Amino acid sequence: MLLFRDEEHVDRWCAARDMSPGALLDLPQAWRLARGWYESKLQPDWRRHTLAETEALFTSIGLTGDFWDLRS
Repeated sequence: MLLFRDEEHVDRWCAARDMSPGALLDLPQAWRLARGWYESKLQPDWRRHTLAETEALFTSIGLTGDFWDLRS
């Protein structure tokens, strides 16, 4: 994961390396993703997220599109 100031910074960084940007998320989305992903990790009854739970988490944060589609 790389951190950038804004999408213009992403575009400049990618252009300098002849790359196209991948999936982008802002810091609030990253925080919500981390919180949702790890919130129960230390619980004795912890289990992996199911595919449906992971998709629901992504969708609730606004992470949509091909990159976030786990079924493709």
